[in-house]
Amino acid sequence: MTTPTPIAALLRSPGLSILARGLLTLPYWWSGLSKIADLHGALAEAAHFGLRPAWLTVVATVLVQLGGSAAVIFGRATWLAAGALAVFTAIATLIAHPFWIVSDPMERFHALNTFLEHIGLIGGFMLAAILVERDRKSE
Repeated sequence: MTTPTPIAALLRSPGLSILARGLLTLPYWWSGLSKIADLHGALAEAAHFGLRPAWLTVVATVLVQLGGSAAVIFGRATWLAAGALAVFTAIATLIAHPFWIVSDPMERFHALNTFLEHIGLIGGFMLAAILVERDRKSE
């Protein structure tokens, strides 16, 4: 089935591509800004997960979240930024959502779903890098 002409034009629109990358990175730039707004909470979160020194973890997290998001949104070194956000997501998911150690079935179900959603985000970053590269080559 061929894509209807108006939909095809929309899918080729640079504006839609930027919007999509902004939505893909929304959890990251929102989290980075939230950490800046509540530094005490961000430090407590890092300490809760045993990440020390907490201040270094928070600084690195904010840099990856905000810098990576901006680069993905604006298509600058997207392969690197998407890769950094994907690696960050994989590590954070393993630390924060270890469904395999949760004994309560309902909590395990929720943790597994959250884990899989984060894996889906990694796939989204892979697609973003692929599509930006394809767009660049077709210019």
